[in-house]
Amino acid sequence: MKIFSNFDSGNIHVIQAHTRDDIQLSIPNDNQSEFSQWFHFRLESESQKEHSITITGLKESAYPEGWQDYDVVASYDRQEWFRIPAQFDGDTLSFTAIPECDSMYFAYFAPYSYQRHLDLLHQAQTHYLCRLETLGQTLDGHDMSLLTIGEPSETKKRIWITARQHPGETMAEWFMEGLIERLLDDTDTAARALLDKATFYLVPNMNPDGSVRGHLRTNAIGTNLNREWQTPSLERSPEVYYVRERMEQTGLDMFLDIHGDEALPYNFVSGSEGIPSYDEHIAQLETQFKQALMTITPEFQDEYGYDKDAPGSANLTVGSNWVGERFKTLAYTIEMPFKDNANHPDELYGWSPERSVAFGEDTLAAILQVVDHL
Repeated sequence: MKIFSNFDSGNIHVIQAHTRDDIQLSIPNDNQSEFSQWFHFRLESESQKEHSITITGLKESAYPEGWQDYDVVASYDRQEWFRIPAQFDGDTLSFTAIPECDSMYFAYFAPYSYQRHLDLLHQAQTHYLCRLETLGQTLDGHDMSLLTIGEPSETKKRIWITARQHPGETMAEWFMEGLIERLLDDTDTAARALLDKATFYLVPNMNPDGSVRGHLRTNAIGTNLNREWQTPSLERSPEVYYVRERMEQTGLDMFLDIHGDEALPYNFVSGSEGIPSYDEHIAQLETQFKQALMTITPEFQDEYGYDKDAPGSANLTVGSNWVGERFKTLAYTIEMPFKDNANHPDELYGWSPERSVAFGEDTLAAILQVVDHL
């Protein structure tokens, strides 16, 4: 029996793996950081035999409440990711697997590999309306990649969408895959109508270093990028520095930042009502966008979410808050669950890559409903 994590986004520590009935694991912290939650490993063992696995020390993880009612994600072929029921006692996650094959993968959520990220970028750039550009390099030497879709024009709105500032939130890049593929579908009338009205600036992965390293929340040196937007630096947060620099060059009329939430089993948005310049116009845009999304897909709801900031109390180091204040416009954080959508549960798959992709496609239609009012 062997356990591996020596691959893209792999992350696990083996405490004990001598027998199938007592495999004990723990989750290492992000490099130079206190955050831990993301795991991704491969078990190679005898198939058709029961294996009992525990992941311990989770009361010290970044979001202990995220383990309650959480089921582990697993795959044999790295294409189909299904759920394995798990139990959480406040510190230890326990689950049992009977592998159908000799090798089996487990992860916190379905991974979105760096290879697939490169494929997404380069397949997109083959469309005549899409341009791929490298804004700069990360601390580990990865490219900070921007897709520009549509012909820039003074009469068009400028819509920026970023994803995966927190690298373990892989559902965010699955979301981007769906949105990008729909936007580049020449037969999709909603996409065509949008591109007549707007130019899209898309960063599918804001944190490629953390993604490859198997981090939950930080870049190569333990920086939480979503707390760097007010004063980014090339030394600590080049990812935000380069993206913010290009935003200043292009201007911006709407911003969406795509994330995943460990604890809440719902899709929801978090607005910028706490920024100093929040006004009735932004409030109306937020309401219009939410109502459109709820009409388009039952996957979205507006009952459960984060507490709203009091007026003037927003943390301007957060991406959507900084952008909303700087450009005085609609700036939303979109959150998806690591667990399942409690309003529409799926026992076998939970919230999944496929549902994330579809949610990205649906969000594009919601943007169409507000673009004329930006």
